[in-house]
Amino acid sequence: MRVPEATREAIAIHQAAGRRFTAGGVPSFVRDQPPSVGMGAAVVLVHGVPSSSFLYRKMIPALAQQGLRAVAFDFPGLGFADRPESFDYSWSGLARWMGQAIDALGIDRCHLVVHDIGGPIGCEWAVLNPDRVLSLTALNTMLGVAGFRRPWTMSPFAIRGLGEIWLASLRPFAMSQLLYLQAIANRASTPRREVYAYYYLLKRADHGRAFLRIMRGFELTAEKQRFLWEGLAERPYPARIVWGERDPALGLDQLRLVQEALEVSDPILLPAKHFLQEDQAIAVSGAVADLAAPLG
Repeated sequence: MRVPEATREAIAIHQAAGRRFTAGGVPSFVRDQPPSVGMGAAVVLVHGVPSSSFLYRKMIPALAQQGLRAVAFDFPGLGFADRPESFDYSWSGLARWMGQAIDALGIDRCHLVVHDIGGPIGCEWAVLNPDRVLSLTALNTMLGVAGFRRPWTMSPFAIRGLGEIWLASLRPFAMSQLLYLQAIANRASTPRREVYAYYYLLKRADHGRAFLRIMRGFELTAEKQRFLWEGLAERPYPARIVWGERDPALGLDQLRLVQEALEVSDPILLPAKHFLQEDQAIAVSGAVADLAAPLG
């Protein structure tokens, strides 16, 4: 796969800032940046689809500058992680692997930041490990999973046959246009050469086959929603919501469900779309650090 030079450089900078590690027998990639001074608490930044740790590249140094250890890893099947055939790509399977990754990285307790399907995945780990969570920040995610419907740009991937055709026909420019439409509000903040990186990090060696398995592993059931909501209602740690208010993929209806699940009445609304980490990295990092500050 021939990658344009400017995009190759953006990917190389991201890759050089991280390292390989293995969790649950699956090799992956992590950006793990300690604070500029001292030994700050870990902030685990959980991505969704169609992204990877690349989504957090602007937030990682900003959090480190505010005295926190910023950690963002790639889920199996995405980014620089391996894409094994024999792996459970459901939300529960990814949550189990996430716990193994946190252990492998030597993190005892952490502030948790979740986005997109990283919400139900990360919150499942949090519900099962409440004593290991210091705080939870939810960014444009879905917790009302029982009634969730994929946005039109992503729904074809869940259909066998059609998903393979849709993914095979997708080209860097077309994907960048879709991301500008739904995910990135300020094109100047993320030039097309960087948006192309999402395409190449999605496809890589398996041409996106593992990504399709993730898209077909959504657990959109009342049982899953009940597990998440009941567990989150009993959490001993504080939660915050930071939301890109111009998100056409996960709009204000999803925001209201996240508010209900987390019992948060005062979300922070930012002028951004779905990838608010691209447009509003400093503001989001500040909100995370502000919540984390009194908690250690």
